[in-house]
Amino acid sequence: MSVGKILLYYCFTPLSDPTAIKLWQRDLCESLGLTGRILVSKHGINGTVGGDIDACKRYVKKTREYPAFKKMEFKWSEGSADDFPRLSVKDREEIVAFGAPDELEVDQDGVVGGGTHLKPEQVNELVAERGDDVVFFDGRNAMEAEIGKFKNAVVPDVKTTHDFIAELESGKYDWMKDRPVVSYCTGGIRCEVLSALMKNRGFNEVYQIDGGIVRYGEKYGNDGLWEGSLYVFDKRMHTEFGMGVEDPGFIQLGHCVHCGTPTNTFRNCINEDTCRQQVLICDDCAQHIETSHCGREGCAASLT
Repeated sequence: MSVGKILLYYCFTPLSDPTAIKLWQRDLCESLGLTGRILVSKHGINGTVGGDIDACKRYVKKTREYPAFKKMEFKWSEGSADDFPRLSVKDREEIVAFGAPDELEVDQDGVVGGGTHLKPEQVNELVAERGDDVVFFDGRNAMEAEIGKFKNAVVPDVKTTHDFIAELESGKYDWMKDRPVVSYCTGGIRCEVLSALMKNRGFNEVYQIDGGIVRYGEKYGNDGLWEGSLYVFDKRMHTEFGMGVEDPGFIQLGHCVHCGTPTNTFRNCINEDTCRQQVLICDDCAQHIETSHCGREGCAASLT
């Protein structure tokens, strides 16, 4: 029986012909039976693909043969091609859509002017040294933080990465500008860009976690500064560290929008034709039509 795996990776590096890279990557994945999502731009590549472990190993080897990607790191996760409905490989203006393609500058070493990289243990050392002065700043969509975040983290009011620039320029976070700020996101890629955008807007001491939440969770499980589950963009919807929800140190942050029962399961509103809202709904409420909607008044009314 074959073993499946999921690869998460990115690399910021100048690419003169993103379209050619897109076509090569699509052909490579198709030949190996991998599915998932890959974005390519003039700034680099960002991908999550799944498939047979041997096919994933082959993919890593072949991708690293391209000179610009020879040092690219790959994170391995449980899963398979079945976690993705299909293969999507596209070229875009940005590999992370902050809406600032001309502001971002990259060279062979990555993003120019980004935050200082910290390994997971260095994050803990910074907190031990600077205490409550350290601010954890969530670089994800606010929804993702409903089931997991760093302890006492600041969670910006954003629905997409496009919202971040206006949020940073709103003045709401000016109190952080002279504090040590640790930006974080799932695998680290969003913070590569976010930390540079923050520094460009006067945040003086900005850090980012090497490998993001994934690397930190692999290092500390539920015994560090991370609390709850990690939202992921595939069929799994979420994942946990250590022994998972059975771990004595696990903290359940998410609650059902209807009954308040602890849950880390996001579900699509039953009104799929008119509502694209994804919310936390427990197993019991999901079984009943009157509590299988997003909770908004309009969606609730449409079921009565």
